[in-house]
Amino acid sequence: METLYIVIPCYNEEEMLPLTARALIEKMDTLIKAGRIAPDSKVMFVDDGSKDKTWELIERLHSSIPMFTGLKLSRNRGHQNALLAGLMTAKESSDIIVSMDADLQDDINAIDGFLDKRAEGCDIVYGVRSSRKKDTAFKRGTARAYYKLLARMGVEITYDHADYRLMSRRAVEALEEFTEVNLFLRGMVPMLGFKSDTVEYVRNERQAGESKYPLKKMISFAVEGITSLSVKPIRFITTLGLLVFLVSIFMLIYFFVIWCMGKTVAGWTTTVVSVWALGGLQLLAIGVIGEYIGKIYLETKRRPSFLIEKNLEDEKNTSAKDSAERKGE
Repeated sequence: METLYIVIPCYNEEEMLPLTARALIEKMDTLIKAGRIAPDSKVMFVDDGSKDKTWELIERLHSSIPMFTGLKLSRNRGHQNALLAGLMTAKESSDIIVSMDADLQDDINAIDGFLDKRAEGCDIVYGVRSSRKKDTAFKRGTARAYYKLLARMGVEITYDHADYRLMSRRAVEALEEFTEVNLFLRGMVPMLGFKSDTVEYVRNERQAGESKYPLKKMISFAVEGITSLSVKPIRFITTLGLLVFLVSIFMLIYFFVIWCMGKTVAGWTTTVVSVWALGGLQLLAIGVIGEYIGKIYLETKRRPSFLIEKNLEDEKNTSAKDSAERKGE
């Protein structure tokens, strides 16, 4: 049997955490009794600099139920960095890791399917939504458009997959070799190349608390995904610039012919439209290029993706070691 760790990034999940913990302890106990995972399997909550009582709840769960453990980051680093922190810490004590969100929208019963695929030799198993009927028409349409845009940009990504997945230890160790600061794990994990498969599940409604991904954050995350994994936007600007140049040559020839024919051409409208169009195109080009230069700037600094303030797993191991040494004396 393999040791399973479930890694859950948390940010201001005070209302949701008790419900999540209750559901997961029942699920883990069922899997252990069925002999599907080892008895030392655990649930690891990663507090991403929460401002409410999330960390206090994690400490309370850890002290009362050994199956729960936790990490506290030194400050808010964002969902992807918090998830990475959990993965890198959990791999030291586990054979397989399942990552999921704290809102229980990811159906925990899909873990059974993950384990089935793992038994077939998969190192990575993606949880994929079977339907988006519960989403609004706007969200459903934008999500589909985004996945198609990523695919056209050359990004390898699994449709309708968020960050609900199973990874083996060797897959996480391979992910550790990716040292970039700008993280988009949904696009990075498929690049590992190990045997993978998918498991479909029905996404549930959030039972408590508020969504941590409003429209503004979703747009920012979408831009991060494109610019972190593809250079096609810059190539698109190059192509667009070439097209504008060719059009300008054509227009130059056209106006020269008109001038030779002695026809008067009112040029104010054409001039103003041209100036605004080219000015806007230039600003757009500078903005896209600046986005990439900014990412290069962050990458060259080599700043850590996360800093761990507290690790309950280490504290417990240290306490056990000290107790053993005192008994030895």
